[in-house]
Amino acid sequence: MKKILIINGPNLNLLGKRETSVYGNKKFENYLKTLKSVFPDAGISYFQSNIEGELIDALQKADGKYTGVILNAGGYTHTSVAIGDTVKAISVPVIEVHISNVYSREPYRHVSFIAAAARGVIAGFGLDSYRLAIESLLYA
Repeated sequence: MKKILIINGPNLNLLGKRETSVYGNKKFENYLKTLKSVFPDAGISYFQSNIEGELIDALQKADGKYTGVILNAGGYTHTSVAIGDTVKAISVPVIEVHISNVYSREPYRHVSFIAAAARGVIAGFGLDSYRLAIESLLYA
């Protein structure tokens, strides 16, 4: 069985009430239930933290334990050399995910310290970006 870890970074615990015009009105925990029902054999686990070091620890612990990681590092995508270095250092494939189309937003969001080390980047499809990332890990 393939095992996939979804890691969400800062403020993604506020989905459903944070900037709903950008991120939608669904809580991630509810969407996670949908993902688990659509992909019952994917062994999906979930971790969220607002703390950079905890995200790094989760990535390091995923190495060798999971088939793939889906990472939405939130604002840390654009600021954290340390998270980018961690993605480079581990062997588990990482898919960078964004709910919004970061390239249609503020210029600082166009920079990712993760993308160069990630297997791929999926952005702009709302919560469905996570489904697309799971499919890429399961079927690519």
